[in-house]
Amino acid sequence: MPIVKFIKENKEIEVPAGANLRREAMKAGINLNQGVLGFGQCFFKYANCHGLGFCGTCAVNIVHGMENTNPMTKREWLKLKSPIPVGDPLPGMAYLNHEGKMRLACQVRVQGDVEVESGPAVDLFGENFFS
Repeated sequence: MPIVKFIKENKEIEVPAGANLRREAMKAGINLNQGVLGFGQCFFKYANCHGLGFCGTCAVNIVHGMENTNPMTKREWLKLKSPIPVGDPLPGMAYLNHEGKMRLACQVRVQGDVEVESGPAVDLFGENFFS
């Protein structure tokens, strides 16, 4: 069974292959709906899209093991890659660093071992910010 390591929480959990990252984190008592830099963490814990991929508050950085996850979904692409905000509380996420490693936990299916950084730091000087 795959192992998911949450870096900031210093916690490892074993999950079944194909498990949803957000659901498994919730079972382990880990809140991935942290918003931006943890701002509004208590609010977003309850006020989120409940795993539908619309709000973007469960954005995580897959540090290692991206190849052990499913391909990025269309909802993730619209939220994390599209330069056009799609009517959400966190617009413009395509410009906030970690290009290529950011995923929405609610859309990730774990197929093998991964290391996850919850609430990744925002770098306003990321690769795409000024492009």
